[in-house]
Amino acid sequence: MTKKDLYSGLREQLELLEWPRIYPFKFIVPIDKVDEIYKLFRKQDTTTKVSKKGNYISVTAKPFMYNSDKVIEVYEKAAEIDGIMAL
Repeated sequence: MTKKDLYSGLREQLELLEWPRIYPFKFIVPIDKVDEIYKLFRKQDTTTKVSKKGNYISVTAKPFMYNSDKVIEVYEKAAEIDGIMAL
């Protein structure tokens, strides 16, 4: 499966939205990978919550995105982070 196929359903849903807009992202990552998520977003655009045992952190970001292609780019870059889960 190509990257284009992997995100085709998401792209279809995103195309229904009006752009530009604030787009919410939510990820869960191992605590030692949180800096990699911060590289995707300006830290001030994020809220975080550490898991009960302190092994994971959920990161919610609401950046201003210009189009669906930019959203897909963020998901592609995030997919390169080991142990990440996108919600």
